[in-house]
Amino acid sequence: MAYNPLVSIVVPAHNAEVTLTRALDCLLDQETADWEVIIVDDASTDRTPAIIAAYVEQDARFRTLSSCAKSPAGARNNGISAARGHWLMFLDADDWVDASFLTKMLAALETASDAVAAYCGSRRVMPDGVLTPASIAPEVASQPFETFARRCAIATHALLIDRATVVELGGFDVSLSTCEGWDLWQRVARLGKNWVMVDEPLAFYRTSPNALTRNSRQTLADAEIIIARGFATDPRVKHPAPAHANGTISVGGRTASEALAWFALWNAASDCGSGGGSIKPQSLRALPAGRKWAREIAKVTFDGLMVGSLSVPAHMAARWDMFGGAITELIIELGKVWGDPVAGRRLQYHLEQMLLDADDLAAPRRLARTFGIRVDARNPTSTELPEGIDQIYAYLMMDGQIGAIVQFGVLGKVTGRHWIELILNFLPQKDDGADTSSTLAADALSTTAERRPDPDSHFGKLAQLISEARELVRSSAEATQPHPAPRRAPASSGHNKDRTSFWNQYFATEDPWNYSSPYEQEKYDRQLEILPAGPIGRALELACAEGHFTRQLAPRVGQLTATDISAVAIERARARCSDHPNVEFGVLDFFADTLPSEMDLIVCSEVLYYLDDIAVLRRIAKNFVEALAPGGSFINAHAFVLRDNIEMTGFDWNTFGAQTISKTLSETEGIVLAQSIQTELYRIDRFRRLSPDHMATEPVIDHVPVRAPIGIGVARNIVWGGARVLRRDVVRSERRQRIPVLMYHSVADEGPAALARFRLTPAAFASQMAWLRANGFHALMSEQLEWFIANHEPFAGRPVLITFDDGFQNFADHAWPILRAHDLTAEVFLVTDLVGESAKWDAVSGPPTRLMDAGTVRRLAAEGAFFGSHLATHRAIDGLSSSELAAELLRSRMFVERWTGRPTRAFAAPFSVTDRRLGRLAKECGYRIGFGGRHGPADLNSDAIDLPRIEIRGDRSLDDFVATVEAVLG
Repeated sequence: MAYNPLVSIVVPAHNAEVTLTRALDCLLDQETADWEVIIVDDASTDRTPAIIAAYVEQDARFRTLSSCAKSPAGARNNGISAARGHWLMFLDADDWVDASFLTKMLAALETASDAVAAYCGSRRVMPDGVLTPASIAPEVASQPFETFARRCAIATHALLIDRATVVELGGFDVSLSTCEGWDLWQRVARLGKNWVMVDEPLAFYRTSPNALTRNSRQTLADAEIIIARGFATDPRVKHPAPAHANGTISVGGRTASEALAWFALWNAASDCGSGGGSIKPQSLRALPAGRKWAREIAKVTFDGLMVGSLSVPAHMAARWDMFGGAITELIIELGKVWGDPVAGRRLQYHLEQMLLDADDLAAPRRLARTFGIRVDARNPTSTELPEGIDQIYAYLMMDGQIGAIVQFGVLGKVTGRHWIELILNFLPQKDDGADTSSTLAADALSTTAERRPDPDSHFGKLAQLISEARELVRSSAEATQPHPAPRRAPASSGHNKDRTSFWNQYFATEDPWNYSSPYEQEKYDRQLEILPAGPIGRALELACAEGHFTRQLAPRVGQLTATDISAVAIERARARCSDHPNVEFGVLDFFADTLPSEMDLIVCSEVLYYLDDIAVLRRIAKNFVEALAPGGSFINAHAFVLRDNIEMTGFDWNTFGAQTISKTLSETEGIVLAQSIQTELYRIDRFRRLSPDHMATEPVIDHVPVRAPIGIGVARNIVWGGARVLRRDVVRSERRQRIPVLMYHSVADEGPAALARFRLTPAAFASQMAWLRANGFHALMSEQLEWFIANHEPFAGRPVLITFDDGFQNFADHAWPILRAHDLTAEVFLVTDLVGESAKWDAVSGPPTRLMDAGTVRRLAAEGAFFGSHLATHRAIDGLSSSELAAELLRSRMFVERWTGRPTRAFAAPFSVTDRRLGRLAKECGYRIGFGGRHGPADLNSDAIDLPRIEIRGDRSLDDFVATVEAVLG
């Protein structure tokens, strides 16, 4: 009986005298011995047959066949027909595998009894013997058919595959000149069986300038056939898995044409690397142009260049002159095919980044847009920019060692002063006296700081852009309007030290509490409603303010004395009530002064909060009783305050409120509660002074809703449903190292379905803001955040920075009223060239959302909203030239400053896309705070010019929001 080995290894060989020995020796080195080798001599005319014969004679496990197929597919099929092992391996005559290859692959297969194949990683071997980085495709293990339907993800000799399955499927397709392995793996994967990954580079693939697969036209033609088969039925596979019977599907728009375009891109890049250029850009039309694909496209391009130029990554930048012109032209043409030159430039930047990241800059590297250079940090000299260069990638060298790697956008020549600034920023300076470079650099910088910059230098070009931006803003056709007045800080809480001065200062602005609002009038009506029945002779109104209620009370009483501590308020009240002869006015501080006596009615509303403590309230309450005539009434209206009962709706004031006031008055000897009107926000009580012939009775208590609309000045102080903690308490007790910076976009009930992630309903947004308010959060602005980071000062309490990108009109319509109602504010980043227009960048997803106009920005800034830059056009910055980027940073900042009347120091990168140029260029354009693409909380160690944020999605629940924010609190 013939012996059946565990593994059969098929080695096709055609004129392989140079490489065959290396390939066969790696098999003799295998740790596992249970194998056979079938060497198929495919019509060789060199010493290949003699080499084969020597191995067959030396080891019985080697067998040989002759073939006239003159193709790897046919030769392999001949070998398959003679194979006896359970598993097949295909090793080309110029490749090899690690000595542990069979051991590790078979071990992986033993752990997965249902596996049809095992595969491993691989490395290319360049003609000079240098190895490329390892490559492996994890997606083959999870989605083998979906992967092979689109691309060939593994090297031919990087797998063991079930022989019976290969035989059943008919082996390799001899009609294909190339890619025959890919075609077979696709058919095997269509069966739906398991593939096992061995995550090690055990296979080595020799790259040769004469390789058959370097015929890009033929390779692309064969790939088109294989991809088409992957997206359709394949009659060669008799028993496909049901899910794959009709081929793969175009998930997420990833069509067969896109798959072919990716393959064409690799071939085009390979051709550029080898000095060719046979692939036309039109074959790449189906490549996705979106910015999220730029890095992946650059990676495929990089790999194709590597193979085409026969270079490992570390050598590719040095060989730019061989392929740089061709690949740059291909990328430019690709941008034209996409109709988006910015997307092409983004790809160029990504590719050049990868090339220089792998290089040692042993010599200057001039690429298309990037200049790689080493700079002596002790003696920096001016660097002239080659034409087209707008980015520097530099090693700052100290004593022959790399002290720092810097990358930045440039507009012109980099002067010695410019290099000194970079050295001071990026290299640590010694302070032990042994190194004077810091002092020397600082001296050099100070002597040149006041000079006008060279007009051809970076800073000279920047100065020109600044001048152009200023002129553009100055000459804007938009009508100039006065800037909003700065918002006055709240009056000092030190009124107890000099009450008269405090209240006179408070009444410096007329109608400070919006007395004529529907909300205040409803309270006035209810105070009139609670007046005692019958005639009221003598009445006293304490804290009458500007006489709004005085005027309404006067007709209901015989004689009214209206008093206030503020002479300013009294004069306005006297003027308002001049047509009421039964009213006399006077200045009176009822906290300290004696009250007139024998009053039938005393009204004292919205003022007892200002007493120092409950002991003072008790004393004042006795004064009220003594000032009343027997049977007289005391009426007061006061709001519920959280300090009394944190679990109920109330105003977040640092004082006691209606609950404590009512309780204290009820405990005061000589008066009893007769009637009370109570709402969720306030209560109005009428107390009656007992007389000898009157007995106390049960009070009449009415619960009524607040029907009047509540103005923002009132609403911002209300915490509906109560609070878990109070702001002032956590400010005193909590210190933290990090805070949440929340990122929103749109607040609206409707919009394109594709943008649902970026849109919250007003109700959902309101629930989030209510939660923040009830849990003691207060709003912080970006400039404050920058201060905390710069000073490494722990945050007090629970700060939150709420940001909105884009500047949609629905921020003004929905989000801003909600924020104000919860005593919060936000920072909105505006796309300044499009203010007053619509979000054109979202047009592909549906009707673009309208953006706020300049007038709305002015109004909201005056009301307390803050604004920053979202640049000028909303283009992702990684595709802008350095000059375009600087121009957008400058003019967007200047327009925001014009509209708000305040300095603008913060920006948020459109699409949250950044690159290594942005931070430094933004600082040079006047910014101090930036928000990029990183996700998470901002902490005291954050880089202020590249701060993270937490995206708040519209497709998440309130519970998700709470969990996200609480995770930051820790």
